[in-house]
Amino acid sequence: MPDPAQPYDVIIIGQGAAAYGAALYSARYQMKTLVIGDEFGGETATGSTIENYPGYSHIDGFDLMLKMKEQVQALEVEILDDRVNELAQEEGCFNLKAYDGEYRSTAVILAVGRERRKLGLPLEQDLMGKGVSYCSTCDAPLYKDQSVAVVGGGDAAVKGSVLLAKYAKEVYLIYRKAKLTRPEPINLSLLEKSPNVVQLLDTNVKGLVGNGKLERLELDRPYMDQSDLKVDGIFIEIGADPRNQLATKLGAMINDKGEIMVSKLMETTITGLFAGGDVTDASGELKQTITSTAQGVIAATSAYKYVSEHGNACQVHAAGYSLD
Repeated sequence: MPDPAQPYDVIIIGQGAAAYGAALYSARYQMKTLVIGDEFGGETATGSTIENYPGYSHIDGFDLMLKMKEQVQALEVEILDDRVNELAQEEGCFNLKAYDGEYRSTAVILAVGRERRKLGLPLEQDLMGKGVSYCSTCDAPLYKDQSVAVVGGGDAAVKGSVLLAKYAKEVYLIYRKAKLTRPEPINLSLLEKSPNVVQLLDTNVKGLVGNGKLERLELDRPYMDQSDLKVDGIFIEIGADPRNQLATKLGAMINDKGEIMVSKLMETTITGLFAGGDVTDASGELKQTITSTAQGVIAATSAYKYVSEHGNACQVHAAGYSLD
């Protein structure tokens, strides 16, 4: 177990591709490092087959993240499954409060990714796991020979529909606009070749109906002269929002999309605070495992330089410091 009394050189918050990329290089720089996060693997771990990560013609997303974690563990980096609830800085030290303790470090790397958006409908929370899902790649096999709907018009929704079409009897892709929003051409081509996918455009889901289990959807535009659509499951793929709460509490600059703004060296506007991955604006709209991993590596390199110049400050001021 990590020792809360001993300051770390760097604490990496998150357990996705950016976090493990940062941890790998932090270890190689021989910094005292702690990785802490409550969601193993991030978005990559929820993916099915990944075919665009160098070194693998194809690999399951969960397996890829497990390989990253094992590589970091082999370098004796401490990894803690916990959630950081508070982050503060005083006199060159960061203090993190998690459920199971407090931890101090000279530098912090935020690699916390994004939170999937919800429809905000009544019964949505109650039916989660009972027909309502936010991850097509996670739950598609559960709906073999059943009827499902996917809500969204971006690349994730299109990919989810293509995957579900391999299992489900019929897939309804429901989108509020008249045209799908910039899916990758290869995924759009696969969608158009899926005969059991029905596109319901200019349509919104206005209600979920079910008693202990999802039974049907209420639509704001009739399909086949019916405003109700009978389905066994609905997959909500309408994007995600950056988990920027820790950064904003420290006063780090955020853009109009809620992303943490970073320099090309993954520096935030807070001294000693670095960030990488989908929570940042580092690669624009391109949010991929490979970009997140690279940004984590860059963040660790910048943190190493910072710790080399300021490493003694946390050791001096950490004793007795608390968020309370």
